Amino acid sequence: MRGKTVIVTGANSGIGKATAAAIVKLQGRVIMACRNQARAEEAARDIRQETGADGGQVVVKQLDLASLESVRSFCEDIIKEEPRLDVLINNAGVYQCPYTRTEDGFEMQFGVNHLGHFLLTNLLLDLLKRSVPSRIVVVSSKLYKHGDINFEDLNSEQFYDKAFAYSRSKLANLLFTCELACRLEGSGVTVNALTPGIVRTNLGRHVHIPVLAKPLFNLLSWGLFKSPEDGAQTSVYLASCPDVDGVQGKCFADCKPLDLLGKATDQKVASKLWDISEVMVGITT
Repeated sequence: MRGKTVIVTGANSGIGKATAAAIVKLQGRVIMACRNQARAEEAARDIRQETGADGGQVVVKQLDLASLESVRSFCEDIIKEEPRLDVLINNAGVYQCPYTRTEDGFEMQFGVNHLGHFLLTNLLLDLLKRSVPSRIVVVSSKLYKHGDINFEDLNSEQFYDKAFAYSRSKLANLLFTCELACRLEGSGVTVNALTPGIVRTNLGRHVHIPVLAKPLFNLLSWGLFKSPEDGAQTSVYLASCPDVDGVQGKCFADCKPLDLLGKATDQKVASKLWDISEVMVGITT
């Protein structure tokens, strides 16, 4: 990855931080795109200490995916300051939070996990195309299986279940990958998705676990869940490995191709979701 610039969203903790550290170890330069600047700076210090990287190799930039204005401002800065962008890793996510809305009025999980990254990717596409061969990596989840796309209630105003809303946002990630792959055919930019498995991160901070059960849960999680480093392996593989040169529109798990349910590759639904997402984030084509 020497000489390559990689953006990782949500890089201040969990899989994102482990992904950033692994890419720096491969001699890549990482831009950590994070909502919480203080926590991101702390994570960047940890990565520099762990890898021996200098300040220019690990850069922190503020990005709040729950704000379309923040996404636009971040992209303007990147386009102005960066001569090239080799890899964009859409990693950040909100998991099973209570019903809240983004700054722009979208249900938080759909707004951050899908719409924020949708706008981010679209605004950085020209820079990625000028940097070919380049890659986009989308972090989804096997929980997509429990979601569906209800075009009549994308904002969960009629019904909200936090687990279902998360699954829907992860299904949207896969449909986004499917449609974007078609649009990028022959461009030199590839997009692929992945499911990292169950990883020990703070993503589940909104999941209620009874106080008495917490010690047992923590013990089991250490035995059964992946470490963030293990969870990051497929993200790093898709960002850096020559084996996936030219591979387009696939989903991977444990660094191997994964067969998806039909609803995650439905071209008609993917195309319709794209068109509606453009309207929601204010993209005019």
